Amino acid sequence: MTDPLRLLDPEALGDHLDRLYRAAWALCGRREDAEDLVQETYVRVLAKPRRLSGDDDLRYLLSVLRNTFVSRHRTAARRPQTMPVPEDRELPDRRTATQPDAAAEAHEVFAYIAALPDDFRDALVAVDVAGLSYAEAALLLGTKEATITSRLHRARVRVARGMDPHRAGVI
Repeated sequence: MTDPLRLLDPEALGDHLDRLYRAAWALCGRREDAEDLVQETYVRVLAKPRRLSGDDDLRYLLSVLRNTFVSRHRTAARRPQTMPVPEDRELPDRRTATQPDAAAEAHEVFAYIAALPDDFRDALVAVDVAGLSYAEAALLLGTKEATITSRLHRARVRVARGMDPHRAGVI
């Protein structure tokens, strides 16, 4: 009988970097924190060989990313609070230097996503940011597909309302 598990290919991890980064940014709300979170996720994954069932590396990586985020959040909650660097001192993101409006809007959107309740944020990150299907997101988050649909709708409405406070909507 053959082993249904396969080793995660470290060479293929770079294929998922953009989607993980966007998911991390949505979880954290800040570009710098997202970069740190993705780096820490890769460090954890590459620390030892990983055996996976199936061929969905992205779902596994998103799961590790989310667990790393939760662990960091719990650890940070136990530490004394420090003063953050003022937003106006942030260095420009060279990738968006030619599109300042898009960069400002992305910062604003990701800040609204990061401020959502955990269940809504996780559904929105999985589907809209990381590009998982509803079924994949449900499997990742351990819930039903219908629950993902509901949470996703509510999360989208809250983000849209945050972007335009005069917007009418449910919830």
